[in-house]
Amino acid sequence: MAKCPECGALIDLEEDEVEEGETFPCPECAVDLEVVNIHPLELDAIGDEDEEDEEAEGEDEDELEEEEEDEAD
Repeated sequence: MAKCPECGALIDLEEDEVEEGETFPCPECAVDLEVVNIHPLELDAIGDEDEEDEEAEGEDEDELEEEEEDEAD
């Protein structure tokens, strides 16, 4: 049995049924999950980190554009 790190739903998985690195959607919230550890069984939400990185990069780009505009004035 494992727990979704996003919604907390209990997912009926056994350690001998999955492999480390395997991915699947949460049956409750549909977030993509990855098996990051088998003993003990541990899941991690994937995709969130990439979205956060993209948001941070977007903010950095906005700041650079503002600085360039200020320098041009």
